[in-house]
Amino acid sequence: MCAVRTGQCGWGDKLPRVRGLIRIRREAAESLTGRPEYALVGVITMPKLKRSPIASIVRRVTGALTALLLTSALVYFDRDGYSNSVDAPLTYLDCLYYATVSLSTTGYGDIAPLTPFARATNIFLITPLRVMFFILLIGTTLEVLTETSRQAWRIQRWRRQVRNHTIIVGYGTKGRTAVYAMLGDGVRPTEIVVVDTDPAMLESAQARGLVTVHGSATKSDVLKLAGAPHAAAIIIATNRDDSAVLVTLTARELAPRAKIVAAVREAENTHLVKQSGADSVVVSSETAGRLLGIATTTPNVVEMIEDLLTPEVGFAIAERAVRPEEVGSSPRQLTDIVLAVVRGGQLTRVDQPSVGMVEANDRLLHIRRAPDEKPKWPTG
Repeated sequence: MCAVRTGQCGWGDKLPRVRGLIRIRREAAESLTGRPEYALVGVITMPKLKRSPIASIVRRVTGALTALLLTSALVYFDRDGYSNSVDAPLTYLDCLYYATVSLSTTGYGDIAPLTPFARATNIFLITPLRVMFFILLIGTTLEVLTETSRQAWRIQRWRRQVRNHTIIVGYGTKGRTAVYAMLGDGVRPTEIVVVDTDPAMLESAQARGLVTVHGSATKSDVLKLAGAPHAAAIIIATNRDDSAVLVTLTARELAPRAKIVAAVREAENTHLVKQSGADSVVVSSETAGRLLGIATTTPNVVEMIEDLLTPEVGFAIAERAVRPEEVGSSPRQLTDIVLAVVRGGQLTRVDQPSVGMVEANDRLLHIRRAPDEKPKWPTG
């Protein structure tokens, strides 16, 4: 397969044409965003709520007992409107007995409503309680039938609320590692959405408690379902450079203010991905090659780099705002080990003369101590 670069595949000259093809493809595709939420079940998958079997059984039995006691109280309140086979006033035990045989649909007929009020109560209150009683007791079977409705409701609520999240396109090795790094750095699973076409990869992401969207991120409708217009960042970790270009073009069109970071295999494709709208590009093959080369002579350096890139243990490289008491100080005089200063969107190493003193609006890249306890990944 030829590299995605100018001079071989001619992608540099065809970039405007690619944009046009994406637009035509978007208009011709069936709109996913216009579908009702129940039609999106299976496309968008929400993390499953974790409940133990014992807790589910206790919850259902408690609900059934509540329905039983409420029914018996209703009958007892209007006990004068009922008759029984012995023609005696109803006791609470009689009302509880009637509620039991009524909710279970046994119905011996020895106690029956006579007055219009008692019969109306039976129709409009006891009958719905009877239905609820069966739903709670046969909840395991009905849960399968109601799962679609529950998922649709959760999807609807999630789509209304999702803001400033991060979208991971591709949950292979690169995407999965990016998620681990984010979770280790304190990002909540609810703030991450995974987009992939492989159901096995999506199941793995769901086991981590992540929202997933099934589909190709080259389609704008799929990225819209992932909330791209409201995303704070989009990480593109596809397995092919040409796919990375297409996804970057689509993502930038939908999210002009989002931070887009893309991974490519070949360095010669970096400029093309940046031209497509990526803010940062990581060359996976060259980065791995450099580490392999360094490991032959100074393996301890590689170990330290791995430590810095693993936020949940040891040391980690982090970015933070300048504290008020640090304004006007040299970066080298601060308590933290500062590596660089971000000023006006430009990154400057701390050894550069242009850094000068720390300003109030600066951000500092520093080395911090990672938490001693590793994050507990959600289990499926």
